[in-house]
This record gives sequence, structure tokens and C-alpha cells, in this order.
Amino acid sequence: MSEGAHDGSCRCGAVRFEAAGAPLVTMACHCGGCQKMTGGAYALSSLYPAERFSVTKGETVRGGMKTGPNHQFCADCMSWVYTVPEGMDAFVNVRAPMFDDAADYRPYVEMCRSEALPGAVTGAVRSYDQFPDESEFPELLAGYAAWDGRVKQ
Repeated sequence: MSEGAHDGSCRCGAVRFEAAGAPLVTMACHCGGCQKMTGGAYALSSLYPAERFSVTKGETVRGGMKTGPNHQFCADCMSWVYTVPEGMDAFVNVRAPMFDDAADYRPYVEMCRSEALPGAVTGAVRSYDQFPDESEFPELLAGYAAWDGRVKQ
């Protein structure tokens, strides 16, 4: 994946954003909350340092359960654009399908497989029945950085 800027938007285009460089890791989450918020079998996301992410047009509003993680949605079309993980303000979890180059964001890790719907397959390299332990993230980030399955531009 290129180190340049990666642009994206909500469905209606009222919100545009930019993420600089490659993500720290790409993920698929099978938890019931992500299933309900996406209306699909899982949510795809890409973790970025907060200082490399910015909303460049429009405004977002907090959605989801409005407690816990700070899920941000387009105020107009209600597309789920990104999340600031609870207690981790230094990171932004961008919904990968919102990127203009979304095909480049193949998931490296999947989590909450214990909640996966039948037939929901992501092709992720690493898989967890629940969320990975915080102590495993350095290894996951290093593994993603070295992964030859990342899409390169």
C-alpha cells in the first residue's frame, strides 16, 4: 500500500476524509454489534494513528450505542465512517469500505469468530475467537507490516 494520502467518503459524499500512509493493521470484526451496525456479516476496518487521519469535508455525529467506542457517522446519510476505540484516543479505526481505494484494504486479522454468522469468511491471516489481547498487538502490527498479502500500489 502506498505511503501517500488515501481519501474516502461516506455514501452520499457529504463527509470526506484523508488517511496518510499505510494503516497499522487491517481487520474484520464479526461481533454482533458490528454485524448490526453494518447490516452485514462483519465490519472491515483499518487502524491508523489519529494524527494521520482527518475529516476534510463535512461533519460526523456520534452513533451506535453512544457509550463505549466513539462511532462516527455522516450526519446526512448515516454511513459509519470511523471509530475512536474506547480509551485509545491516539488511534482511529477507519471503516475500510469508505476508502476510495477500498479494495486495497484486505483484512489481516479477524476477531470475534465465536460470533461469526455461518458462511462468513474473510480470508484473514490471523483469527481470534474474541478480541486479541492488548499484549498481542505489537506482534500483529509487525506481522501486518511484513505481510506480503498487502495490496501494493
